[in-house]
Amino acid sequence: MALYLLKLGAKPSFFYSMIKKIIGILIITFLCFQGIKGQVKYNVSGYVKDSQTGEVLIGATVIVKGINIGTATNSYGFFTITVPKGEHTISFGYLGYKTQEMTLQVNKDSRIDIEISPNAQEIQEVVVSREKGNSNVQRAEMSLVKLDMKSVKQIPALMGEVDVIKAIQLLPGVQSTAEGGSGFSVRGGASDQNLIILDEATVYNASHLMGFFSVFNNDAIKDIKLYKGDMPASFGGRLSSVLDIKMKEGNSKDFNVTGGIGSISSRLTVEGPILKDRSSFMVSGRRTYVDVFFPLFNNDDLKQSTLYFYDLNAKLNLTLNPNNRIFISGYFGRDMFGRDINGFGFGNQTLTARWNHIFKHNLFMNTTLISSNYTYFLESNTNDANAIRWESNMDEVSAKIDFNYAIGPKYQLRFGVSSAYLTFMPGLIKGTNSQSFIQRWEIPKQHTLEHGIYLSNEFDLGRISFKAGLRISAFQNIGKGQSLVLSPDYKVTDKISHPKGEIYNTYISPEPRVGLVYRLSDSSSIKVSYSHTTQYVQLASNSQGGNPLDVWFPASPNIKPQQADQWALGYFRNFSNNQIEASAEVYYKNVKNFVDFKDFADVLLNDELEADIRQGKAYSYGLELFTRIDLGKWEGWVSYTYGRTFRKTQGVNMGRIYSATYDKPHNATVVLSYRLNRQIILSANWIYSTGQTYTQPTGRYEIDNITIPIYSERNAKRYPDYHRLDFAVNIKTKKSLNRRWKSEWNISVYNLYNRHNAWTINFVQDEKNPNITYAEKTYLFPIIPSVTYNFKF
Repeated sequence: MALYLLKLGAKPSFFYSMIKKIIGILIITFLCFQGIKGQVKYNVSGYVKDSQTGEVLIGATVIVKGINIGTATNSYGFFTITVPKGEHTISFGYLGYKTQEMTLQVNKDSRIDIEISPNAQEIQEVVVSREKGNSNVQRAEMSLVKLDMKSVKQIPALMGEVDVIKAIQLLPGVQSTAEGGSGFSVRGGASDQNLIILDEATVYNASHLMGFFSVFNNDAIKDIKLYKGDMPASFGGRLSSVLDIKMKEGNSKDFNVTGGIGSISSRLTVEGPILKDRSSFMVSGRRTYVDVFFPLFNNDDLKQSTLYFYDLNAKLNLTLNPNNRIFISGYFGRDMFGRDINGFGFGNQTLTARWNHIFKHNLFMNTTLISSNYTYFLESNTNDANAIRWESNMDEVSAKIDFNYAIGPKYQLRFGVSSAYLTFMPGLIKGTNSQSFIQRWEIPKQHTLEHGIYLSNEFDLGRISFKAGLRISAFQNIGKGQSLVLSPDYKVTDKISHPKGEIYNTYISPEPRVGLVYRLSDSSSIKVSYSHTTQYVQLASNSQGGNPLDVWFPASPNIKPQQADQWALGYFRNFSNNQIEASAEVYYKNVKNFVDFKDFADVLLNDELEADIRQGKAYSYGLELFTRIDLGKWEGWVSYTYGRTFRKTQGVNMGRIYSATYDKPHNATVVLSYRLNRQIILSANWIYSTGQTYTQPTGRYEIDNITIPIYSERNAKRYPDYHRLDFAVNIKTKKSLNRRWKSEWNISVYNLYNRHNAWTINFVQDEKNPNITYAEKTYLFPIIPSVTYNFKF
């Protein structure tokens, strides 16, 4: 697809004409489908909720029996279905809940808010959840995985900390960027190509403790979706994936307290009604306490040290009337490291305010205001010239409006607009006393605007379902700011200052998405999808796994937006009455304007970073095999991915193609759990992957007694293959089975057979014989047992 660049002073006629076309398509589509109505039909709409908590159920199925019409609740638990006039039996279902039926005489538009009950029998919930028995086969969506937090908690965890992102890394096409880290690569993409959103707010750094844990407290999370390529048109700004996480709304019927005491942290969640059945709140906190024990050690450095992270999630929801709901939610988290003379910290803050409004039974609107911030600092409090404080942050303020419009029984229309204002502060250094060698030095801030307008439609035509979407995105660099003028050999020849409010660069890109499913039978189908995506912001990193000091930077007159085209084809088949789900997907992804850096680039505190950036091409392809089982006491999945990722950039690796850091051809995972009885669940996961690539010194030479290494081509060597086995047992106490107080013990063993997987490989000169260099492997985690006590009342 073409990328349109509008310079200052040019008329953005293309953007406005595309908006007019989208509006025209919307009107034509509405008129066409209004015209094909052959009989009198009415809309039935409402919310589907949990009868015990009042929480809405996302993806609950609504099926009109006898006429083969069905739908699912949206991200806010709301559904609309169009049915002919007459008497109908409607079935409401959700995984782990009792199916409930209602007979309704339909002779006008009707509103039904229904509550369904969890199954009385305690069974383990399926990790990869389904909207109905064969929806994975029937729906046009592909490359989409949904997770259930109730089951993620069963997965063995590092140090007992259940982690959403660690669970994501066990899925086909997804892999960890570093041992134990919370960064992840999807289908060969870089970690910054994943859009991570919490209640619609972007989370720019989803890691704690240098990446070993994520910022998501499992007690506060309600719903998780990972789009690996077939992204809805409502999402934009990233090339590889969208990780969409929703917080709990809070129990609107009763007060609940949930918590856990683990090896390195404890957590507590309180939720309950404000006005019963009309409003609720949820507050959840988590904190590590390793530093609490430092004073007990006979070590002065430890006694004066700080090491902890914390999370605070909060949410308030209020039902004003049947057609209006308001939600306010926020996340606040921070990591702190240091001693009395120096310190290091980083953290995220998000705030989301949403208004759900139902105009009529088939038109639903969601309006959202969002604030998101990521910041970090390094500080030295010495009494000399080294006393400085280094700060960096990233701010986003945005607004968007989304509409869901059910045109007919088998037609769904979605459209909306969004706009965001982003501020990038790459670095500010301040002296902390009068002796500091730097009193103040700042890399100029950058300000940008990012806009989007989208339209998507879904058609169900019997054996074939089709969905199509178009997103038009626009990105603008706006003053106050500074742009660089670069020569053809990437030398800075000038710096241009732009006054506040001046738009000095604009990019516009159309982003179409298409998906189709052909149903071979009720239990098998073939799916195909295509998407074109554009990314305007990216991460400058000098490490493979990423670290908190990485810097976000935007597209500019010198840096074109990254663009990706992805094609996917899949075969989906269910067996044994939908107890076994199997799929095979192949994909190919081509990336233009991929952002890379010249060899030995300086990415931190570099006010001329654009001069070190090189843009090239990247492509990925692969095969994903996935089988999920739900066989009574046995549940889990087995997956295998064969994937390759390559890059080619002028000025990097002498212009030759090279393997990306995330090029790990073979990845396999086995995740299984076995319910021994009502009290005990055994679970295990085994992971295997090809070792990651790295650049190795292959020789050396000396100049003036200084040894200078000679390196191989970029990423020409590999670490040893990675594999690991984890095991866990969850034990519910007998007293908690039939009482309000519920408690259980989780005993996990990470790396059960003590595999020493390489974290880094360094090449060290022998102290006795400088002519000898040897490789030195560093590994992080031996066998690690942990115990966590969880409770709820």
